[in-house]
Amino acid sequence: MNPNADSRSEPSREELIALVAAQAAEIAALKARIAELERRLGLNSSNSGKPPSSDGLKKPSRVKSTREPSDRPVGGQKGHKGGTLLQVAEPNKVVDHFPPACAACGSAMTLEMTVGHSARQVFDLPEPAPLIVTEHRAHNCRCACCGAQTRGSFPDAVSAPVQYGPRIAALVVYLLHYQLLPEDRLAELMTDLFGVRLVTATIARMSRSYATRLQDFVSVVRDLIAGAPVKHMDETGLRIGGKTRWLHVAATALLTFYRVCQKRGSLLANVVGTVVHDHWKPYYTMTGVCHALCNAHHLRELKALIDIEKEEWARAMHQLLRRACHAANLAAERGGALATLKPRLVAQLERRYDAIVTAGLAFHQAQPALRHAAVTGARRLRGRTPRRTGHNLLLRFQLRKQDALRFLHDAAVPFTNNQAERDGRMMKVKQKISGGFRSEQGAADFAIIRSFISTAKKHHWNIIQALLQDTQILIAVCRPT
Repeated sequence: MNPNADSRSEPSREELIALVAAQAAEIAALKARIAELERRLGLNSSNSGKPPSSDGLKKPSRVKSTREPSDRPVGGQKGHKGGTLLQVAEPNKVVDHFPPACAACGSAMTLEMTVGHSARQVFDLPEPAPLIVTEHRAHNCRCACCGAQTRGSFPDAVSAPVQYGPRIAALVVYLLHYQLLPEDRLAELMTDLFGVRLVTATIARMSRSYATRLQDFVSVVRDLIAGAPVKHMDETGLRIGGKTRWLHVAATALLTFYRVCQKRGSLLANVVGTVVHDHWKPYYTMTGVCHALCNAHHLRELKALIDIEKEEWARAMHQLLRRACHAANLAAERGGALATLKPRLVAQLERRYDAIVTAGLAFHQAQPALRHAAVTGARRLRGRTPRRTGHNLLLRFQLRKQDALRFLHDAAVPFTNNQAERDGRMMKVKQKISGGFRSEQGAADFAIIRSFISTAKKHHWNIIQALLQDTQILIAVCRPT
């Protein structure tokens, strides 16, 4: 017996096979995890729902439009209304300029010698003027017949010995809730431009007063949106008093309604018609409505599958959806906003859609199954095997085909949910500027006033004049005839 020999026994053949199998499984899991992490690193604002601010300094190229190229020239089209500054017929002030002397003989020139002129106009702001102070006097009058004294009453809007007028309040609300100026900078701006010294308590009081006055208008807008044939919905998080709350957006082309909720799943009630959304599953709990999915989200998800996973079916679906959008846009341009596509073309697009989904599902079914541990950050669902991102998207295309292609059958349904996305974008800007709200009441006031201002902008109203207008008159304008 060799005394230098290792006393440990050599592993058996079965143990080596088991070790290799375990290492192979671990390597497969690590590869899957690396692929998932690389996929996350490849996501940006062009191929996912990440905001452009998260792209950093190395921003990707701009997302291509969903519209196909046309034969029109680049730039403004015929009939486009320009914004060139034009001269006015009656200027407020005229300044005459005469030559000091004759260029030929040197004689002096006077006004009587003029034979014509050329004009150039300068548009500028007037000199800052002091505030207009209006004193209201409620007189006590003694009756000549009975001797009793009767005191006159002040207008309802004049409720304090000293106060700011409605125009200043309207300007403050406009700058605070539309231009999104923080309260301190707003107070500084009012002092620099108008000599009006405001404190944050006064600004909050003006905001609260306008929110109360506009509550009836916003309630009518909410009911009109809920009953509209097609409406867009979205939601986004915001911070109130250091806690996460949710701002829900419901909008049409002419109306906007915001509301602040403690829970993300607090959906708008009494909704009918078609709801366009981004496939957030709680929307499918709404009863009595049709659904239309945002294909802009689909195009971004498909772009990620094309750029990162290199899946060919995604490229084909991306091209198909863009062509379908282009066909719908051409039909609207040629036949009006409610023009529908020809049934033959719709059938052809749907057959191509089904073929792509079938090919994609066959591709993913041929892939090796994922392990739960390989899906980084994913919660393990009981009784459900994890699927790849592309597989999940394909199942959505298969299950929600009617919702994804509803724009082909109903001309009133748009290709995207961009209306709600645009109406919700400025809420994130507000959060980035101010960081959130201090109280639930302040957030609710913001939602009411912003609903009014957004609706007013869609109707092309002057915001300051609209804030000064009687709300009942504005409600009558918003109601459909």
